[in-house]
Amino acid sequence: MFASGRRIVAFTNGTKKEISADGKSITIRFFNGDVKCVLADEKVYYYANTQTTHITYPSGLEVLKFPNKQIEKHHPNGTREIIFPDGTVKHIYPDGREDSVFPDGTVVKLTGNGEKTVEFPNGQKEIHTAWFKRREYPDGTTKTIYTNGRQETKYSSGRVRIKDKGEVGPKCKIFYSKSDGQSNTHGQAQAWVKN
Repeated sequence: MFASGRRIVAFTNGTKKEISADGKSITIRFFNGDVKCVLADEKVYYYANTQTTHITYPSGLEVLKFPNKQIEKHHPNGTREIIFPDGTVKHIYPDGREDSVFPDGTVVKLTGNGEKTVEFPNGQKEIHTAWFKRREYPDGTTKTIYTNGRQETKYSSGRVRIKDKGEVGPKCKIFYSKSDGQSNTHGQAQAWVKN
């Protein structure tokens, strides 16, 4: 014991335990280089081998800091937040959902059933499901590719273009809406175009 009231206990394996005078902080330096600090408002464990710091707060929040500057936060509700060195932030939720925000503003969302949505800074959006991939443009145009190879483009003008893979080769079917001025008396005109 020191005059200040601080105590150090040395163990035969080389581990040292330091206790503050008021007993509110304890630091343990293990023989392998690991360090454990117990404070009133947090517990910190430093893993020397991996150079990783693990902080636990009374609320149940756990924070891991890695040597490459990656930070992981494990929240008490089961949500995990990962902050990557490039600034990308990823959230993983207990129900299987995930979302990631990239430094350029791109947002990627995954649902629990595997569907993915990508929102780009330019206003475009991609949707990936087990049945199709669709790109949506800010002007209202959508391009969809189905798993069977069929492609469908719906333009903001109302025109629809469908490409089917046939036995002879891909065919393209175009529909025009009345607003195009090219429609027949039934409200649609069809044009088959061999690609």
